[in-house]
Amino acid sequence: MLEACVLATLFCGFFGIILKKNLVMKIVSMDVMSTGVIAYYVLIASRNGLFTPILSDIKNRAYADPVPQAVILTAIVIGFSIQALMLVGVMKLARDNPTLESNEIEKNNTP
Repeated sequence: MLEACVLATLFCGFFGIILKKNLVMKIVSMDVMSTGVIAYYVLIASRNGLFTPILSDIKNRAYADPVPQAVILTAIVIGFSIQALMLVGVMKLARDNPTLESNEIEKNNTP
């Protein structure tokens, strides 16, 4: 059930990128899709166990692998920086164009 929710989030972001015409909505959809990918990666990485690998007296406990968690933190930071860069690009486009609809921007900027 959890996998279905994560995949639904991923597909909502994917179809938002394809179907939405507003550039800000495309950026938001890309962020939703990124969240779905990260959640799916965390879901797969936590298959072996849910406990943190901290030294304790209990033996034979199923631990979650900490390496994918570090990779995911890096992916979150990179995703945030890419989103900020895209928003700056949209702000530059908004100075020259009265709308943020991709169809109108293409019409105005084609020779």
